[in-house]
Amino acid sequence: MIASALIGIAALQPATGQTFAIHDLGTLPGGNDSYASAINDRGQVVGQSSIATAGGPDTHIFLFEHGVMTDFITLRGGDANGINARGQVVGSANPATHPGRFAYLYQDGAVTNLGTLPGFTDSEAYGINANGQVVGLVSRGRGRHQFRNAFLYQHGVMTNLGALLNPDQNSFATAINNRGQVVGSLGNSALGLEHAFLFDKGVMTDLGTLPGGHASDASAINNRGDVVGTSSTATGAHAFLYKDGVMTDLGTLGGSMSEATGINDRGEVVGTSTTATGDRHAFFYRDGVMTDLGTLAGHNESFAVGINERGEVAGWSGTWSGQRAVLWTR
Repeated sequence: MIASALIGIAALQPATGQTFAIHDLGTLPGGNDSYASAINDRGQVVGQSSIATAGGPDTHIFLFEHGVMTDFITLRGGDANGINARGQVVGSANPATHPGRFAYLYQDGAVTNLGTLPGFTDSEAYGINANGQVVGLVSRGRGRHQFRNAFLYQHGVMTNLGALLNPDQNSFATAINNRGQVVGSLGNSALGLEHAFLFDKGVMTDLGTLPGGHASDASAINNRGDVVGTSSTATGAHAFLYKDGVMTDLGTLGGSMSEATGINDRGEVVGTSTTATGDRHAFFYRDGVMTDLGTLAGHNESFAVGINERGEVAGWSGTWSGQRAVLWTR
Protein backbone atom coordinates (compact mmCIF):
# COMPACT_ATOMS: atom_id res chain seq x y z
CA MET A 1 0.00 0.00 0.00
CA ILE A 2 1.10 3.57 -0.67
CA ALA A 3 0.00 6.77 1.00
CA SER A 4 0.82 10.25 -0.23
CA ALA A 5 2.64 12.40 2.28
CA LEU A 6 1.42 15.70 3.62
CA ILE A 7 4.38 17.93 2.76
CA GLY A 8 5.19 21.54 3.40
CA ILE A 9 4.04 22.61 6.85
CA ALA A 10 6.73 25.14 7.62
CA ALA A 11 7.94 26.41 10.97
CA LEU A 12 10.56 29.14 11.29
CA GLN A 13 12.94 28.70 14.20
CA PRO A 14 14.69 31.17 16.52
CA ALA A 15 17.37 33.37 15.01
CA THR A 16 20.41 31.20 15.70
CA GLY A 17 21.56 30.99 12.08
CA GLN A 18 19.52 27.83 11.53
CA THR A 19 16.06 27.88 9.96
CA PHE A 20 14.12 24.65 9.49
CA ALA A 21 10.87 23.62 7.87
CA ILE A 22 8.91 20.74 9.36
CA HIS A 23 7.11 18.30 7.03
CA ASP A 24 4.31 15.96 8.06
CA LEU A 25 5.02 12.55 6.45
CA GLY A 26 1.45 11.38 6.98
CA THR A 27 0.37 7.82 7.75
CA LEU A 28 -0.38 4.60 5.91
CA PRO A 29 -3.99 4.29 4.62
CA GLY A 30 -6.55 4.58 7.40
CA GLY A 31 -3.93 5.22 10.07
CA ASN A 32 -4.04 7.87 12.78
CA ASP A 33 -0.47 7.72 14.06
CA SER A 34 3.06 7.35 12.70
CA TYR A 35 6.57 7.92 13.91
CA ALA A 36 9.99 7.86 12.27
CA SER A 37 12.83 5.87 13.79
CA ALA A 38 15.80 6.30 11.39
CA ILE A 39 17.04 8.16 8.31
CA ASN A 40 19.90 7.44 5.89
CA ASP A 41 22.06 9.70 3.73
CA ARG A 42 19.74 9.24 0.73
CA GLY A 43 16.91 10.77 2.72
CA GLN A 44 15.03 7.49 3.13
CA VAL A 45 13.09 7.35 6.40
CA VAL A 46 11.78 4.24 8.16
CA GLY A 47 9.37 3.97 11.04
CA GLN A 48 6.01 2.63 12.08
CA SER A 49 2.48 3.69 11.17
CA SER A 50 -0.96 2.55 12.18
CA ILE A 51 -3.03 1.22 9.29
CA ALA A 52 -6.59 0.05 8.69
CA THR A 53 -6.86 -3.65 7.73
CA ALA A 54 -9.73 -6.08 7.18
CA GLY A 55 -9.01 -7.51 10.62
CA GLY A 56 -9.00 -4.10 12.29
CA PRO A 57 -6.31 -1.52 13.15
CA ASP A 58 -2.70 -2.70 12.95
CA THR A 59 0.83 -1.25 12.91
CA HIS A 60 3.16 -1.69 9.92
CA ILE A 61 6.71 -0.64 9.12
CA PHE A 62 6.93 2.11 6.50
CA LEU A 63 9.55 3.45 4.11
CA PHE A 64 9.29 7.11 3.13
CA GLU A 65 11.15 8.32 0.03
CA HIS A 66 10.53 10.78 -2.81
CA GLY A 67 7.53 12.21 -0.97
CA VAL A 68 5.71 8.90 -0.65
CA MET A 69 5.10 6.63 2.36
CA THR A 70 5.01 2.92 1.45
CA ASP A 71 3.84 -0.07 3.48
CA PHE A 72 7.27 -1.66 3.56
CA ILE A 73 7.72 -4.71 5.78
CA THR A 74 4.85 -6.67 7.31
CA LEU A 75 6.05 -8.34 10.50
CA ARG A 76 3.84 -8.97 13.51
CA GLY A 77 4.97 -6.71 16.34
CA GLY A 78 7.68 -5.38 14.04
CA ASP A 79 9.71 -2.20 14.28
CA ALA A 80 12.48 -0.65 12.19
CA ASN A 81 15.39 0.88 14.09
CA GLY A 82 18.10 1.51 11.49
CA ILE A 83 18.64 1.97 7.75
CA ASN A 84 21.93 2.41 5.86
CA ALA A 85 22.62 4.07 2.51
CA ARG A 86 22.18 0.71 0.73
CA GLY A 87 18.61 0.54 1.98
CA GLN A 88 19.30 -2.33 4.39
CA VAL A 89 16.95 -2.12 7.37
CA VAL A 90 17.26 -3.64 10.85
CA GLY A 91 14.81 -3.99 13.69
CA SER A 92 12.93 -6.64 15.60
CA ALA A 93 9.63 -8.51 15.46
CA ASN A 94 7.52 -10.90 17.50
CA PRO A 95 5.55 -13.16 15.13
CA ALA A 96 3.10 -15.76 16.40
CA THR A 97 5.32 -18.51 14.96
CA HIS A 98 8.35 -17.44 17.02
CA PRO A 99 8.69 -18.03 20.79
CA GLY A 100 10.32 -14.66 21.45
CA ARG A 101 11.36 -11.41 19.84
CA PHE A 102 13.97 -11.69 17.09
CA ALA A 103 16.32 -9.26 15.37
CA TYR A 104 16.01 -9.07 11.59
CA LEU A 105 17.91 -7.73 8.60
CA TYR A 106 15.94 -6.65 5.52
CA GLN A 107 17.70 -6.46 2.17
CA ASP A 108 16.73 -6.99 -1.46
CA GLY A 109 13.12 -7.72 -0.55
CA ALA A 110 13.93 -10.48 1.95
CA VAL A 111 13.84 -10.59 5.76
CA THR A 112 16.58 -12.57 7.53
CA ASN A 113 16.08 -13.70 11.13
CA LEU A 114 19.42 -13.00 12.85
CA GLY A 115 18.61 -15.47 15.59
CA THR A 116 20.02 -15.24 19.10
CA LEU A 117 22.92 -16.63 21.14
CA PRO A 118 23.15 -19.69 23.42
CA GLY A 119 21.51 -19.01 26.77
CA PHE A 120 19.32 -16.20 25.40
CA THR A 121 15.76 -16.26 24.06
CA ASP A 122 15.32 -12.91 22.34
CA SER A 123 17.23 -10.46 20.17
CA GLU A 124 16.73 -6.90 18.93
CA ALA A 125 18.73 -4.97 16.31
CA TYR A 126 19.28 -1.23 16.65
CA GLY A 127 22.02 -0.12 14.28
CA ILE A 128 23.60 -0.94 10.92
CA ASN A 129 26.56 0.65 9.12
CA ALA A 130 27.44 0.97 5.43
CA ASN A 131 29.23 -2.39 5.52
CA GLY A 132 26.13 -4.24 6.71
CA GLN A 133 27.44 -4.82 10.25
CA VAL A 134 24.54 -4.93 12.71
CA VAL A 135 24.47 -4.26 16.46
CA GLY A 136 21.83 -4.74 19.12
CA LEU A 137 21.09 -6.92 22.11
CA VAL A 138 20.21 -10.47 23.08
CA SER A 139 18.21 -11.07 26.24
CA ARG A 140 16.55 -13.58 28.52
CA GLY A 141 13.96 -13.11 31.23
CA ARG A 142 11.45 -10.30 31.62
CA GLY A 143 11.11 -7.13 33.66
CA ARG A 144 13.47 -6.85 36.62
CA HIS A 145 14.80 -10.31 35.85
CA GLN A 146 15.80 -9.51 32.27
CA PHE A 147 19.49 -9.93 31.41
CA ARG A 148 20.93 -8.41 28.23
CA ASN A 149 24.17 -8.63 26.27
CA ALA A 150 25.29 -6.51 23.33
CA PHE A 151 25.87 -8.29 20.02
CA LEU A 152 27.65 -7.67 16.72
CA TYR A 153 26.38 -9.46 13.61
CA GLN A 154 28.60 -9.65 10.52
CA HIS A 155 29.14 -12.11 7.67
CA GLY A 156 26.26 -14.24 8.95
CA VAL A 157 27.75 -14.66 12.43
CA MET A 158 26.47 -13.16 15.70
CA THR A 159 29.16 -12.37 18.31
CA ASN A 160 28.44 -11.70 21.98
CA LEU A 161 30.09 -8.34 22.68
CA GLY A 162 28.73 -8.43 26.22
CA ALA A 163 30.92 -11.43 26.99
CA LEU A 164 33.93 -9.41 25.81
CA LEU A 165 32.89 -6.28 27.73
CA ASN A 166 31.80 -7.86 31.02
CA PRO A 167 29.82 -11.14 31.00
CA ASP A 168 28.27 -10.46 34.41
CA GLN A 169 26.78 -7.07 33.57
CA ASN A 170 23.91 -5.94 31.38
CA SER A 171 24.93 -4.40 28.09
CA PHE A 172 23.36 -3.34 24.83
CA ALA A 173 24.70 -1.80 21.62
CA THR A 174 22.83 1.02 19.94
CA ALA A 175 24.98 2.13 16.99
CA ILE A 176 27.99 1.28 14.83
CA ASN A 177 29.90 3.55 12.45
CA ASN A 178 31.61 2.66 9.18
CA ARG A 179 34.91 2.08 11.02
CA GLY A 180 33.26 -0.65 13.09
CA GLN A 181 33.27 1.36 16.32
CA VAL A 182 30.33 0.36 18.52
CA VAL A 183 28.57 2.36 21.23
CA GLY A 184 26.00 1.43 23.82
CA SER A 185 25.63 1.00 27.57
CA LEU A 186 27.11 -1.37 30.13
CA GLY A 187 26.48 -1.86 33.84
CA ASN A 188 23.87 -2.69 36.46
CA SER A 189 20.55 -1.55 34.97
CA ALA A 190 18.57 -2.63 38.06
CA LEU A 191 20.49 -0.06 40.12
CA GLY A 192 20.54 2.55 37.34
CA LEU A 193 24.32 2.43 37.16
CA GLU A 194 24.91 1.82 33.47
CA HIS A 195 27.63 3.81 31.68
CA ALA A 196 28.01 4.64 28.01
CA PHE A 197 30.80 2.71 26.30
CA LEU A 198 32.82 2.84 23.09
CA PHE A 199 34.09 -0.49 21.76
CA ASP A 200 36.88 -0.24 19.18
CA LYS A 201 39.19 -2.99 17.93
CA GLY A 202 38.60 -5.17 20.97
CA VAL A 203 39.05 -2.38 23.51
CA MET A 204 36.17 -1.05 25.62
CA THR A 205 36.28 2.55 26.85
CA ASP A 206 33.95 3.65 29.66
CA LEU A 207 32.81 7.14 28.66
CA GLY A 208 31.84 8.04 32.20
CA THR A 209 29.22 10.68 33.04
CA LEU A 210 28.75 14.42 33.19
CA PRO A 211 29.72 16.09 36.51
CA GLY A 212 27.43 15.01 39.33
CA GLY A 213 26.03 12.11 37.35
CA HIS A 214 26.00 8.38 38.05
CA ALA A 215 24.64 6.90 34.80
CA SER A 216 24.92 7.48 31.06
CA ASP A 217 24.00 5.86 27.77
CA ALA A 218 25.25 6.35 24.21
CA SER A 219 22.80 6.66 21.32
CA ALA A 220 24.84 7.38 18.21
CA ILE A 221 28.36 7.67 16.79
CA ASN A 222 29.59 9.36 13.62
CA ASN A 223 32.42 8.23 11.35
CA ARG A 224 34.89 10.49 13.19
CA GLY A 225 34.25 8.62 16.42
CA ASP A 226 32.24 11.39 18.10
CA VAL A 227 29.57 9.96 20.41
CA VAL A 228 26.29 11.43 21.65
CA GLY A 229 23.87 10.27 24.30
CA THR A 230 22.43 11.13 27.68
CA SER A 231 23.98 11.40 31.14
CA SER A 232 22.53 12.06 34.55
CA THR A 233 23.75 15.22 36.29
CA ALA A 234 23.15 16.74 39.71
CA THR A 235 20.08 18.54 38.32
CA GLY A 236 18.66 16.11 35.75
CA ALA A 237 19.49 14.13 32.61
CA HIS A 238 21.36 16.10 29.92
CA ALA A 239 22.43 15.41 26.35
CA PHE A 240 26.17 14.98 25.89
CA LEU A 241 28.77 15.02 23.14
CA TYR A 242 31.87 12.89 23.71
CA LYS A 243 34.76 14.02 21.50
CA ASP A 244 38.53 13.61 21.82
CA GLY A 245 38.16 12.06 25.26
CA VAL A 246 36.01 14.87 26.68
CA MET A 247 32.29 14.66 27.53
CA THR A 248 30.49 17.99 27.00
CA ASP A 249 27.09 18.94 28.41
CA LEU A 250 24.93 20.25 25.53
CA GLY A 251 22.47 21.94 27.86
CA THR A 252 18.71 22.21 27.34
CA LEU A 253 16.05 24.37 25.71
CA GLY A 254 15.38 25.99 29.07
CA GLY A 255 14.04 22.94 30.86
CA SER A 256 15.61 20.40 33.19
CA MET A 257 16.38 17.53 30.80
CA SER A 258 17.65 16.74 27.32
CA GLU A 259 18.78 13.68 25.37
CA ALA A 260 20.86 13.40 22.20
CA THR A 261 19.88 10.75 19.66
CA GLY A 262 21.81 11.46 16.46
CA ILE A 263 25.00 13.00 15.06
CA ASN A 264 26.39 13.37 11.53
CA ASP A 265 29.99 13.67 10.35
CA ARG A 266 29.81 17.48 10.52
CA GLY A 267 29.21 17.20 14.25
CA GLU A 268 25.59 18.34 14.04
CA VAL A 269 23.57 16.79 16.87
CA VAL A 270 19.85 16.22 17.27
CA GLY A 271 17.71 15.11 20.17
CA THR A 272 14.92 16.19 22.48
CA SER A 273 14.76 18.62 25.39
CA THR A 274 12.24 20.03 27.78
CA THR A 275 11.52 23.74 27.47
CA ALA A 276 11.04 26.35 30.17
CA THR A 277 7.29 25.62 30.07
CA GLY A 278 7.79 21.86 30.48
CA ASP A 279 7.04 20.92 26.86
CA ARG A 280 9.27 18.41 25.05
CA HIS A 281 10.71 19.69 21.75
CA ALA A 282 13.17 18.29 19.24
CA PHE A 283 16.45 20.19 19.00
CA PHE A 284 19.34 20.75 16.60
CA TYR A 285 22.77 21.53 18.07
CA ARG A 286 25.85 22.93 16.32
CA ASP A 287 28.81 25.06 17.40
CA GLY A 288 27.55 25.46 20.94
CA VAL A 289 24.04 26.56 19.98
CA MET A 290 20.89 24.49 20.59
CA THR A 291 17.96 25.32 18.28
CA ASP A 292 14.33 24.43 18.99
CA LEU A 293 13.00 22.54 15.95
CA GLY A 294 9.40 23.19 16.91
CA THR A 295 6.31 21.05 16.40
CA LEU A 296 3.42 20.54 14.02
CA ALA A 297 0.43 22.86 14.34
CA GLY A 298 1.61 24.40 17.57
CA HIS A 299 1.49 21.13 19.50
CA ASN A 300 3.60 20.82 22.65
CA GLU A 301 5.66 17.73 21.80
CA SER A 302 8.20 16.65 19.19
CA PHE A 303 11.14 14.23 19.08
CA ALA A 304 14.18 13.95 16.79
CA VAL A 305 15.69 10.50 16.21
CA GLY A 306 18.42 11.00 13.61
CA ILE A 307 20.22 13.34 11.22
CA ASN A 308 21.91 12.54 7.90
CA GLU A 309 24.85 14.13 6.08
CA ARG A 310 22.48 16.50 4.24
CA GLY A 311 21.31 17.86 7.57
CA GLU A 312 17.84 16.36 7.25
CA VAL A 313 16.34 15.41 10.61
CA ALA A 314 13.79 12.64 11.15
CA GLY A 315 11.48 12.25 14.11
CA TRP A 316 7.89 12.75 15.07
CA SER A 317 5.54 15.38 16.44
CA GLY A 318 2.28 15.37 18.29
CA THR A 319 -0.74 16.85 16.53
CA TRP A 320 -4.27 17.45 17.74
CA SER A 321 -5.40 14.37 15.79
CA GLY A 322 -2.58 11.93 16.53
CA GLN A 323 1.18 11.47 16.32
CA ARG A 324 2.94 12.05 12.97
CA ALA A 325 6.32 11.11 11.54
CA VAL A 326 8.08 14.28 10.44
CA LEU A 327 11.14 15.46 8.53
CA TRP A 328 12.88 18.74 9.27
CA THR A 329 14.81 20.34 6.40
CA ARG A 330 16.75 23.57 5.89
